[in-house]
Amino acid sequence: MKMYNVAKSKFGKPAPNRSFVAVCSICVLAALPTLADETPKPQNLARADLPPLLEMLDGRRVRDKSQWPARRNEIKELMCDYFVGHFPDTVPAILSAEVRDRQESDESLRLRIQLTLDTKNKASFEIHLWIPKRYGPFPILLTQPRYYQMGWAEMAVRRGYLVCLYPGVDSHQQEENYPGYESVWEVFREEYPSATWTEISIKAWLGSRALDYLLDPKYGYNVADGQVAIIGFSRYAKQSLIAAAFDQRITSVVARSAGSPGASPYRFTSRNTFAEAPEDFPGDWFLPSLRSYTGREHELPIDAHGWLALVAPRHCLIHTAHHDDGEPTFAVERAYLEGRTVYQLLGHPQRLRVDYRPGGHESGPEPDLVTDVHRRRNLDWFDLSFDRGTARQSDFPQVLLHQFDWDAWKGRQTAEELKNPIQKNASPNVEVDRRARIEWALGKVPQHIEGDGQYHIRAANELGVPDSSRDRWALLNTARMPISFSGKIHGNLYYNPTIRKPAPAVIWLHPYNYPNGSNEGYGVQGATIYHRLAEKGFVVLTYDQCGFGDRLLEGPDFYNQYPSWSRLGRMVYDVRAAVDFLVDGKGQTEGQMPKIDKDQIHVLGYSLGGMVGLYATALDERIAGAASFCGFTPLRTDTDAKPTGGIRRLWQWHALQPKLGLLHGREAAIPYDFDDVLALIAPRPCLIYSPQRDRDADFDDVVACVDRARAAWKAGGQPDALTHLTPNDTNRLQESEHGVYLAWLEQVISLNASNKQ
Repeated sequence: MKMYNVAKSKFGKPAPNRSFVAVCSICVLAALPTLADETPKPQNLARADLPPLLEMLDGRRVRDKSQWPARRNEIKELMCDYFVGHFPDTVPAILSAEVRDRQESDESLRLRIQLTLDTKNKASFEIHLWIPKRYGPFPILLTQPRYYQMGWAEMAVRRGYLVCLYPGVDSHQQEENYPGYESVWEVFREEYPSATWTEISIKAWLGSRALDYLLDPKYGYNVADGQVAIIGFSRYAKQSLIAAAFDQRITSVVARSAGSPGASPYRFTSRNTFAEAPEDFPGDWFLPSLRSYTGREHELPIDAHGWLALVAPRHCLIHTAHHDDGEPTFAVERAYLEGRTVYQLLGHPQRLRVDYRPGGHESGPEPDLVTDVHRRRNLDWFDLSFDRGTARQSDFPQVLLHQFDWDAWKGRQTAEELKNPIQKNASPNVEVDRRARIEWALGKVPQHIEGDGQYHIRAANELGVPDSSRDRWALLNTARMPISFSGKIHGNLYYNPTIRKPAPAVIWLHPYNYPNGSNEGYGVQGATIYHRLAEKGFVVLTYDQCGFGDRLLEGPDFYNQYPSWSRLGRMVYDVRAAVDFLVDGKGQTEGQMPKIDKDQIHVLGYSLGGMVGLYATALDERIAGAASFCGFTPLRTDTDAKPTGGIRRLWQWHALQPKLGLLHGREAAIPYDFDDVLALIAPRPCLIYSPQRDRDADFDDVVACVDRARAAWKAGGQPDALTHLTPNDTNRLQESEHGVYLAWLEQVISLNASNKQ
């Protein structure tokens, strides 16, 4: 097998790479440095966090550059095994390059060229070349000719780049001026029936074959040595990352909103965040077997951060939006931080950056989904990569939204605030004592909260997540009304306008949905939970919780503003404010508010929201009942040994409860657990929904915790008011779960009505 040839040709350019296969298919481990002559040790790779890029599969650490090639090869194989399949064993030669069309202007020469390769049936494909009319040598920019990407190509030519438009157009999209570009990948799949590659990897491979042509001295292109860039948006950003990962001649990449599994690892997207799950990718993009990991993403031995490892140490810019529903900022940063470990090992940490922009996935106005401002910034990255133009490294600082400095937080606490509230004479089953221990962990509510008591309904141009996007799944007889309550929190009421009598209300608390907050995204089956509830006659209040959706940027500065509080405490406080709005009218509406049965205020939460809802209900007796779907795993047993990620998820990753960090490694000393939280809800109706295969929870621990809490309902004379459902399922909230909640809630409402009579 041929490895990548780094030797120079006599013309001073890289020798042609005949080995996309060499970086895609099985490499010869014997040719690489070994860490030690050890027998690999099988491991249980199920883990909530990303598999370390500098750790071999058998657990050995990569400690210096000489050891990296062996781990890189291992990552390469895993990415092929689990994501994009394996490539052909050989790379075909170019038999001919025929110019099919030639257009000339004052700025550039534009060629349409057909390349015929030495495959079984002499398969061919087209590329378009745009060559500046100026002196070279020229950097190369590869991209796919999708209409919203052509602005990059035009701007690049003006900056002196030779642009190559290769046939990477997705099979679900067509371009009138580039016929067949969306389907030529199928021709090459038929040429190599033994290869297991997928649509997206075949197209990346075609980009490399175009590069074979451009870099071959016999074709005479005046290209700059070592200056090859590739760029794409959304699905084309995935494709660009994959092309760069497997072709080391590509020296800089910009992946704009690459999503999952591009810049976003599935471990931090999927169903429990309303982002993209493995089963959501269309058609033949990735291996069909990848879909089976939906709900068990933590079992993948590698994740999307593997692309960053394979690109390292070359330049890579992840260009993402604050409210990109396909690319949560939290997921991107987890991949970035792990990818950075490889860049640091190889001595070039500055070459990897996350670059944030405001807005959502499609930040530009139709049909221009990529704005000129963003085009200039993306091309500045390439200029920086190639040491040309005016771009400087300082133009691309490291900006992170989710990196909580726990040590700094601890340094700002008083000794009293850090003191564990469990005393020798404490009465763990006394309600007052339970509340005190829980409130200690939530932090001290500040005397002054910015905007408290103020209301503001945001206009469309003020919303990072437009309200109009929430109407996509609207049902008949449902309406939406924008509202605002304490702290200028913007929200919406969903209701059935045909119902005139006072209706029970539900406060909907969303999962770890950083880009969209309360708005559901991927995985919707027919309708969102709030539309389904509204259709059935409930008034549903939705809003984005602190640090999520429209309130995303409240998160990074929260502890500078409120050092003695917690974000979880703020979330619980906001539920109380939502109850104030529903019960006492403390807020603002855009229209006439629907009538509400103020004795029937319920809370429904999923994932993060399921946890917040339990705390809020425990501490606010006005809430008539609570339902928590996949909301918790017990704290005292959630150690680092568990595949859940342990309590680190709460005090560090999501920065929800910093005080839990004081007890990390001593979880048994945490002053309360969820059975205490549940006990404060009793004897009100409570539904706990715990799937047996929830990757965020230890099922046996949850069952034991709920069983301990049952005593509180028995003591309150309502033993049947606590319902614990344990389906053999994964962590999700879709149509079947909606039905479960509706049936339970209707039964609770009916029972409450009977008790009133």
